[in-house]
Formats: sequence, structure tokens, C-alpha cells
Amino acid sequence: MTLLLAMAPVSELRGAIPYAWSQGMDHPLAYILSVMGNIIPVIPLLLFLGPISKFLRKFKPFDIFFSWWFSHTLSRSHLVEKYEALGLALFVMIPLPVTGAWTGSVAAFLLGIRFRFAFPAIILGVILAGIIVSSVCLGVIHIPAFIRH
Repeated sequence: MTLLLAMAPVSELRGAIPYAWSQGMDHPLAYILSVMGNIIPVIPLLLFLGPISKFLRKFKPFDIFFSWWFSHTLSRSHLVEKYEALGLALFVMIPLPVTGAWTGSVAAFLLGIRFRFAFPAIILGVILAGIIVSSVCLGVIHIPAFIRH
């Protein structure tokens, strides 16, 4: 279940790590499974999002979905636009909604960042996001009160 949650576009590892720990999973294993699961969808997204979205956009419901998803991603990807691969790693690293590996992969596709630069940047971002999420869950990093409310 941890691996599947980490692969999912909404929860990613931000939901998988806390879930795994709530189920009594060993912390290092939860981290490893969550990072692995979060990386699994990245390769197909980077390689096939273009051709698949192009084909599916021929159908109105998919065209509406991809238009929304792509514009939503572009509106949040200023860091990636400015710093490219480094910005992509930082964007994926930020453990907030809509900044994970899925959105990072879409941003890389939309901004034309080549696979050989995008994939390692996203992996680095996922690894760092996992460290941040784990640190928050362990109480090493404290979330300011104004963010929690």
C-alpha cells in the first residue's frame, strides 16, 4: 500500500511516508518504498505524456482535462522556468500539494526539459522531499503554527 500511495498523483510520498509509519513500518523501509514508488511513474510520464496527451486530446473530456492540468502546472512552475533542471529538483523537493514528481514531470514536458536532465533532477527532488517529510514526521523539522491552521 505504501508503494501504491507513493505512485499516486495526489498522495505521492508526502502521503505514503506518514501512512507507512502509522501502520508500524520501519522508518528506513518506509522511506525507501516511498521514494521508489514516487519515482516509478516519472519515466513513463517523461517519455509518453506528449504522445498520449496528443492522442487523447482528440476527445473533448480529455482535452478539457489536459488543458486544465497543463495550465495549472505552468502557473506553478516559475521556479522550473527560471532555473530549469535545478529549479525542477527544487520544485519537486518542496513537500506541498502540486509540487511533487507528477507535477514536476508535467512541468519538464511542458517546458521542454530533456529527459537526461529532467529525470535526475526529479529523482533528486524526490529524495530530498522524502528527507523533509520524514524529518517533519519525526519532529526534527517543525511546521510553523500558521501553516497548520
